[in-house]
Amino acid sequence: MTNIAVLAYPNMSLFEAACAMELFALPRPEFEHWYSCQLVAFGYDQVATNVGTSLTVHAIDDLSEFDLLIVPSWFTDNRSIPDNIRSAITDFFQQQKRIISYCSGAFLLAKLGLLHGREATTHWRYADTFQAQFAHITYREDVLYVFDGVIGCSAGSSAAIDLSLEIIRQDHSHDTANRVARRLVLSAHRKGAQSQFAETPVAQPNSVFASALDWAKAHLHEGINIDQIAQKANMSRRNFDRKFKANFNITPKSWLSHQQLDAAKSLLESSDLSIDNIAEHAGFQHGDVMRHHFRKHYGISPKTYRDNFHKKGAS
Repeated sequence: MTNIAVLAYPNMSLFEAACAMELFALPRPEFEHWYSCQLVAFGYDQVATNVGTSLTVHAIDDLSEFDLLIVPSWFTDNRSIPDNIRSAITDFFQQQKRIISYCSGAFLLAKLGLLHGREATTHWRYADTFQAQFAHITYREDVLYVFDGVIGCSAGSSAAIDLSLEIIRQDHSHDTANRVARRLVLSAHRKGAQSQFAETPVAQPNSVFASALDWAKAHLHEGINIDQIAQKANMSRRNFDRKFKANFNITPKSWLSHQQLDAAKSLLESSDLSIDNIAEHAGFQHGDVMRHHFRKHYGISPKTYRDNFHKKGAS
């Protein structure tokens, strides 16, 4: 079981802390070996949040019992870091344990020197301040999160959920991450390179358009194309393409490719089917086409993905 510490401190962000607790501390009996997660503080058993609400927390002296540290937010005004927090997190990092930040939490990681030689991001409203304070750090604009397997930073607010789902995906599986997202009534796990700005509407539930997309996801194995989906939506191909771009800010072709890749990843993680059989089930013409898309989107082959994420005991 992975033990997670969520760092609390006076005037912390309530929303980001709540995101961490909802994703990692909430019991999920449907999954084996789920996380143990605590809201912790150095020298406090109660902390006031940025909205005036006080939280009861676990007072600790060090982080030795934890495997993953989440920094939900931090001050952006370049104030000094308390010595006990500095030494504890530095020791934690030197043990090569994972640390992720949400939103302004990247400021703490940067001040501790943990982002040296790494990429970082934070909420777009803090981007100029971050780059001014930490000009030596490679800053990524307009992404949801960056994560190299040890250190991760998310952009503001809901992007914290996307980074958390990436942790869940890596620890458990792609399917588990998407099941958690569905339980939270969220879109499936989004990749880090997507834009921080999400102002386009999603398809209306129960509409013919939305039903056509549901049909497409259920019939990937038939090798469907965009014309067929447009026909299911009772729309011309031109109108369908226009509506799709307005709703999702991507083309139908890109969306279908991502659905196929998601289906393939799930099968690579959960089954022992051959690469060619998985390609067929996911709607690719054959294994070479799937290999091309994996290298294009993920920089690795389907075999490498399976080697990294295949669940033991999968059938």
